[in-house]
Amino acid sequence: MRQGTKLDSKQQYNCKRGSRRKENFMIVDDILSKARNEKRTVLTEIEAKQIFKEAGINCTDTRLAKTKDDAVSLSEEIGYPVVLKISSVDITHKSDAGGVKVNLQDRASVEKAFDEIMASAREKFPEADIEGISVQSMAKPGIEIIMGMTKDAQFGPVLMFGLGGVFVEVLKDVAFRIVPLEKRDAAEMIRDIKGFKILEGYRGQDPADIPFLEDMLLKLSELVDKTEGIAEIDMNPVFAYKQGAVVVDARIILEAS
Repeated sequence: MRQGTKLDSKQQYNCKRGSRRKENFMIVDDILSKARNEKRTVLTEIEAKQIFKEAGINCTDTRLAKTKDDAVSLSEEIGYPVVLKISSVDITHKSDAGGVKVNLQDRASVEKAFDEIMASAREKFPEADIEGISVQSMAKPGIEIIMGMTKDAQFGPVLMFGLGGVFVEVLKDVAFRIVPLEKRDAAEMIRDIKGFKILEGYRGQDPADIPFLEDMLLKLSELVDKTEGIAEIDMNPVFAYKQGAVVVDARIILEAS
């Protein structure tokens, strides 16, 4: 650019957006560096959702409570109903530890759930390092979606998209694309699954916000493409609505150093 040349409004916007993206990915790098310094390959759900948030991917508001009073305070800040989950990198399947309580409506139910989760987790996983309990907003039900990433030995990072629940567990109704995705790839990926009619609004049900889901896939692709060392991503479930979508549960696994 010649000296003294002024940027027009679009150029100024793109420069600011580029600066914000660079700052966001610096935050992602800090989270990953912290995990590696602690010799961890598994991120907590809170860390995973923070990374997705920095990438522009919508997630349920999720915060860490170290004490029962913290859990109550955060629940009141977030707003009832809330969900409580055990937060420990040593407990991958939280439900197996009795580590999930949903639809908590008031202070008393949060206090009771906190005590029950802690007691159950310590009984079933006595060696686990428990950092606390995550408090998160209770998402309204929607069409269950699964998104994720795995590393293929030949092709490298590959994104996955499908309907959640029985569709992924039994029917394996998923589509794959190699990173990085173009807009056309995201659109085709969603339409490739056999259950696409459900996303369109089957038998009077509300349709999913397909352009929003396409954008989520593109943001996930950008995150993977710009971030080294991620081995696996699991966003399951994602609730898709008539307007928007939200990641309810998430997991990120790093490559072994």
